[in-house]
Amino acid sequence: MATMRHIRVISPFARATCAGAIMAALTIAALTGCSHGGAHSGGDQATTAQSAFKVALLTPGPVSDAGWNAAAFDGLQLIKRKLGAETAMVQTQSPADFEDAFRDFAQRGFNIIFAHGFEYTDTAIKVAKLFPKTYFVVTSGSAASANVASITFRIEEGAYVEGVIAGGMTKTGVVGAIGGIKIPSIGVTFEGFRRGFLATRPSGRVLVSYTGSFDDVGAAKEAALAQISQGADLLIHNADAAGLGVFQAAVQSHIFAFGVNRDQNSVAPDTVLASVVTHIPRAFLRVATEVKSGTFKPGMIEYGMKDRMVDVVYNPRLVDKIPAAVMAEARKANADITGGQIVVPDSPSQAAN
Repeated sequence: MATMRHIRVISPFARATCAGAIMAALTIAALTGCSHGGAHSGGDQATTAQSAFKVALLTPGPVSDAGWNAAAFDGLQLIKRKLGAETAMVQTQSPADFEDAFRDFAQRGFNIIFAHGFEYTDTAIKVAKLFPKTYFVVTSGSAASANVASITFRIEEGAYVEGVIAGGMTKTGVVGAIGGIKIPSIGVTFEGFRRGFLATRPSGRVLVSYTGSFDDVGAAKEAALAQISQGADLLIHNADAAGLGVFQAAVQSHIFAFGVNRDQNSVAPDTVLASVVTHIPRAFLRVATEVKSGTFKPGMIEYGMKDRMVDVVYNPRLVDKIPAAVMAEARKANADITGGQIVVPDSPSQAAN
């Protein structure tokens, strides 16, 4: 997921689109940046030696979102640099594209296909049966098989810490959370934030809204402004590219916000107090390294703060705005989560207003 009140908002959320159908999209060099000649597709790329290590990525949204999809692209680029892999990617436009994209990469001998979102799970399980030599790795996936792995990041743990900060800093006792499409992983994020907030502010309220889109910046801004009108004085989002709208609303209303999935502190440097960072690139590299060495074991893989795959990264520009007592509570919560004294639930069932 405008410049107001002399606060800079850097806007990397421009919508990236694929030209033509899914097969044509695989050839767009501007989206991949994966080789001198662009993404791998037919023609001369089909003659690449079968022994080459090849890694592909499917994303549900633009890699220009400075968040969820950008982190996956960072992972693909890291694999290219560290392992010398041939890489390619495609932004799928709809669920109808999933199977074609999986089949295309698998038929061309890709060793790993990362699919960045739980929505790819069912199709990955289906197609993987036909391509046993290819590993399918689904981020936030809900199932695994002989050659399908699901990687889950416990972002709710970092969101809990952000909630503690919000609870200590709110003046109104009301904070807001804006999501894109209502899916389990986003509900879990907001549940973690809610738990942390109420641990510090038991009588407080967390307003939760979903816009139904990960791309509609305007809708996210309007949802955020609606929550602000109800008294919310700190905001968190999990809306991918649309999250820019949440930051715009926070800037306009002179309140603070929190980033998620990637370090978003520089996106709105005078507004974002801290970001929950899921180290997706590091996890992708670990999986790819194990696949290349022949040691990878598919399954339900979970990473969290204890593994240092989830962190809360504070904005150095605003860290002094967090009162010392609140920071102490946040750091204690961080340590208690890592040490197991606090267990943040992985169910979104209670993420409600």
